[in-house]
Amino acid sequence: MRKYKKYFTFFRLQFNMGLQYRVAAVSGMVTQTLWGFMECLAFRAFQETDGSVYPMAFSATVSYIWLREAFMCLFATWYADGDIFDGIINGGIAYELCRPVSIYNMWFSKTVAGRIVAAGLRCIPLLAVAFVLPEPFRLSLPVNLTHFILFVVTLFFGLGVTVAFCMLTYILAFFTVSPQGLRVFFTSMIDFLSGAIIPIPFMPKGVREIIELLPFAGMLNVPLRIYSGDLAGIAMARGIGLQCFWLVVLVVSGKLLCKIAERRIVVQGG
Repeated sequence: MRKYKKYFTFFRLQFNMGLQYRVAAVSGMVTQTLWGFMECLAFRAFQETDGSVYPMAFSATVSYIWLREAFMCLFATWYADGDIFDGIINGGIAYELCRPVSIYNMWFSKTVAGRIVAAGLRCIPLLAVAFVLPEPFRLSLPVNLTHFILFVVTLFFGLGVTVAFCMLTYILAFFTVSPQGLRVFFTSMIDFLSGAIIPIPFMPKGVREIIELLPFAGMLNVPLRIYSGDLAGIAMARGIGLQCFWLVVLVVSGKLLCKIAERRIVVQGG
């Protein structure tokens, strides 16, 4: 455990730094609250237009929307650490390599801390508002205690999958002139495939079955649907199993790619 203490220090420093951005958190919370309410209205209109083909209970859809907005910073791929990209581009990575730490573990711990503190500052007031809205736009309580516990567990699994994928983006930046193209591509792709734009149950059956096998579905689709009971039984067990599988695969792949990248680094003048 002692060798991991230094990574907890990086986590704590990044967490404390994130607490300084309270005004940004307030403005983000207001924006996400208004956006979430507009989405609830849009899905309500869709349900009333043709409720016979509505793939989720409306209460489950509302819960999905509010939880996604509350914990957006945990799963949003656009919420990346710009300092890491800057260090790779301008050569500041050389100082990181001089430290007696694993770059992968250090970046992973800092990224997790940044996401948790950003989500923590926004989620409590946003959820408080969502719980007092009038029906049918109110955030419902979890279906039972078991689903709530599994929601919390899978929420952190989903965070791990998201950060592990972001780590791949950081490391791939070693092999490009500019990481901007990578960020735009991955952000657009993951926002759609993870259910951040449209909940996965609303997608065509054939597409949905493929997406649910990919790592992106484990980012927010699994925990948010477990909360409302929309995902239960065998489907829930499979979703959690895939989360664990992809978390291991992405972390191992990231560590291996990081070792390759470290051997290829060339810093001007050294």
